[in-house]
Amino acid sequence: MRRGGRVKLASVGLVVVGSLALSACNGDDDANGPVGGATPTPSAPSSSAPSTQPSTQPSAPEGGGGRHAKGGETFKIGQAAQFPFAYGTKTKGEIALTVDAIEKGAPADLAPLKLGDKVSGKVPYYIRYTVKNVGTTDLAYASVSHMKGHLGDGTEAQNLMIIGSFDKCPNESLPKDFTNGKTQKGCAIALAPSATTKVASAEYWGDPFTMGEGIHWK
Repeated sequence: MRRGGRVKLASVGLVVVGSLALSACNGDDDANGPVGGATPTPSAPSSSAPSTQPSTQPSAPEGGGGRHAKGGETFKIGQAAQFPFAYGTKTKGEIALTVDAIEKGAPADLAPLKLGDKVSGKVPYYIRYTVKNVGTTDLAYASVSHMKGHLGDGTEAQNLMIIGSFDKCPNESLPKDFTNGKTQKGCAIALAPSATTKVASAEYWGDPFTMGEGIHWK
């Protein structure tokens, strides 16, 4: 759906029009399962923990033609990963993706969402990232949204997917004329189950990667 020349990011997993949804990427329905009666997208087994070894490769060169990131590879926060990107059947190109920060929020941040007990005791973490077009094609209106968090023990954090806007973590599709050299910020929300745990790493599992075999930042 386009609004003012932009397309809002499509949520991965659950889509509840006009409201909010929680989804988990593991099989524990009681502790981290989805709420709202929707069905989550199947995920990789929760035993698929990200690599603990950071990449020894340099950041991908800007401008295309650099070394491509491989599934399972781990980068440092602030380091760019370059790879071929596809959105749908027609939009193809190359991007450099960087997780800039994983910021701890406050439980009170979630109050305006009016989710009540569904997020009681949970702490939001904001995975902030930058997308840069390093290819030769226009990626206008594509969504780069397949980002999720992992807890310190490597298990997947619960995702909070918002249909609409949320000032604490704005996230839109790429704008019109998103050509070579253009950049845009994005944000994804991951929930820690309590104040004593934290979201320690992030994973991108969109094309050309798959869930549980994506690229990681920590």
